[in-house]
Amino acid sequence: MSQPTVVFLDRATIPEQIILPQLKMDHIWREYDFTSPELTLERSLGAQVLISNKVVLNADILSQLPELKLIAVCATGVNNVDLDYCAAHGIAVTNIQGYATQCVPEHVVAMMFALRRNLKGYHQDIEAGEWQRNKQFCFFTHPIGDIAGSTLGIIGGGVLGQAMAQLAKALGMKVIFAEHKGSSTCRSGYMPFQDVLQQSDILTLHCPLTEQTRNLIGRDEFTQMKSSAILINTGRGGLVDESALVEALEQGYIAGAGVDVFTQEPADEGNPLIANAQLPNLLLTPHVAWGSDSAITKLVGILIDNIDGYFSGHEQNRVI
Repeated sequence: MSQPTVVFLDRATIPEQIILPQLKMDHIWREYDFTSPELTLERSLGAQVLISNKVVLNADILSQLPELKLIAVCATGVNNVDLDYCAAHGIAVTNIQGYATQCVPEHVVAMMFALRRNLKGYHQDIEAGEWQRNKQFCFFTHPIGDIAGSTLGIIGGGVLGQAMAQLAKALGMKVIFAEHKGSSTCRSGYMPFQDVLQQSDILTLHCPLTEQTRNLIGRDEFTQMKSSAILINTGRGGLVDESALVEALEQGYIAGAGVDVFTQEPADEGNPLIANAQLPNLLLTPHVAWGSDSAITKLVGILIDNIDGYFSGHEQNRVI
């Protein structure tokens, strides 16, 4: 094969201070900070390798790329790629695994402490002049809870879920894992989904987004949770019904929520969570739980190894 052309469709999803390692093979490299749907096909033409973090590669686009050999997804989730088309037409797909086992759990813990101790609510109260009106050395407008001794429910028992469990146990938490929703039997080490909802003081999501998990947590689930419970979603936005989450916070079905992922990204002002971002018990971050410098440095190393591995005949992190 002549020098393969490698096209990175959304390089700006990697912070500019992170340097990508060089591929071992001779190649032609093209990169674009962002690629809109209207430009995806044009920029992908002639590529043997496409690198995409979130750019959608559907069957319509892929069918017009006869030279494409490999899609190297620059993330763990591959729901932006038509995997059925790739499998049927011999296009290999790789993803990144195991790079965020420290930073995602740490982000969850940061949200957990901020929400349990109502740090946002207290910050807002200070801004509003509550301390001056109160005329005491401190004031208590929101409940403050401890993390140690509480129960963490985890939905998703993969690498991230297990890493989350390890960190939570180090904080003195009891950890329980949820079996698949609707399952009539439980694997060893798992509890029925409904039981986890009812027993968790904090519920954290680490499962993939599929048709089976879309809106996994909705109004019915919120009404089964403790009124003192906190939900944290660093998985995928579609796992949670966002309108139902706002209702749950406003009606007191749950005590708080930390959200790092949204049904559409970037989320606009029409998103229920963005429209209610001022709620003192709602903490929002822009899909950055995975994004510590050390984690992204590890990610890009795996990305380049995946591409080198494909061309050297050493398969790794193959989805297809």
